[in-house]
Amino acid sequence: MTPSAPGRISELRLRRIFDSRGNPTVEAEIWTDRGERARAGAPSGASRGVHEVMAFPEGGVEVALERFRARVKDQFVGQVLGDQTAFDTALREADGSPDLSTLGGNTTTALSLAYALVTARAQGLPLWRSLAGGTHDPPVFPALAGNVLNGGVHAMGGPDIQEFIVLAEAPEISWAVEGMVAVHREVGRRLRERFPQAALGRGDEGGWVSPLGNLETLELLVSACQTIQDRGLRAGLSLRPGLDLAASEFFREGRYVYREQTLDREGQIGFVQELTDRFGLVFVEDPLDQEDFEGFAQLTAQVGRGGRTWVVGDDLYTTDPGRVARGMEMASTNAVLLKVNQVGTLTETRRVVERAEAAGAWTVCSHRSGETPDPWLAHLPLAFGSRGLKTGVLGGERMAKLNELVRLRSRES
Repeated sequence: MTPSAPGRISELRLRRIFDSRGNPTVEAEIWTDRGERARAGAPSGASRGVHEVMAFPEGGVEVALERFRARVKDQFVGQVLGDQTAFDTALREADGSPDLSTLGGNTTTALSLAYALVTARAQGLPLWRSLAGGTHDPPVFPALAGNVLNGGVHAMGGPDIQEFIVLAEAPEISWAVEGMVAVHREVGRRLRERFPQAALGRGDEGGWVSPLGNLETLELLVSACQTIQDRGLRAGLSLRPGLDLAASEFFREGRYVYREQTLDREGQIGFVQELTDRFGLVFVEDPLDQEDFEGFAQLTAQVGRGGRTWVVGDDLYTTDPGRVARGMEMASTNAVLLKVNQVGTLTETRRVVERAEAAGAWTVCSHRSGETPDPWLAHLPLAFGSRGLKTGVLGGERMAKLNELVRLRSRES
């Protein structure tokens, strides 16, 4: 039952933990005077847009912990629960810098999410319903985007393209999870068959590291999706290919430098359009450099009409409301990736959602390559009405999000 009066914060803590790559990050924990408690860890990215806030201050996690104790720990004790915007605004003020370089975006992310979670506990609601204002409307579950093969900075020795993705949709969310796993296994089977003597491994996000080039790797993904689709694994299951090119990672002096070719802007747009048409790509993330709003708009006009292909901005936007506003005005993309720790709070993430929605664009909530086992990410697409959720396919830290979606779907049945 919802309390007759809101509780108050009685204690805040911040501790050093480790992400899925073994790198240090932070976890926040908040208690109330009514006995509710919630904690949230912040993930970390390897492929980082230049416009993201600072993950940690200079000096790293230990400096973040010291500044939390000096600037935040006692400030919020006694505050009444329930106003996420006020809490997040106060976090920003406690940091006092435009890029969160005082406390670090991971610190504010962990605290923002812990506050949202403890508020939801106090309300007796799941996180997504609390963030959505206590709505009684049934949730709309997102399409799932999982990395089946990794390259770029997520894998040593793999293709230039960072992620080869399967986009899975089904009447039941657990069927979509099954479909992604089946494609991942089919790709692994084919790689072992083709390279019986190779030491095959997986990248940071659980995708296979292919010894093949970009086109051969994409052909492998497309064929595996079709094979699982043809098997009729589940009624209504759709498995379609996509890419996260992370093009800024191989953009050098105005050119896109692949191992197999070097392209100027027009060549890159033509190349991505060719891949989209030839392989039926439905999800194309960061196909151009993170400063090229105009080039994105040209590509979106060619392949994104009617939502045929999701042209997704990640490094282009870095979940920054101002950059998203610019991109929406220029029609640079028809979809926006959301990563809370790129901007530092849930409140600013929600502003991005509102600007995307106002322009008729979709949003896609996303994990990071260095994840924690926290399940909170699974709640965000339900709270924000996002069209997609990007989680990876395998790995305990990835499955934690997918299993939470399954639980939420069961709860709504």
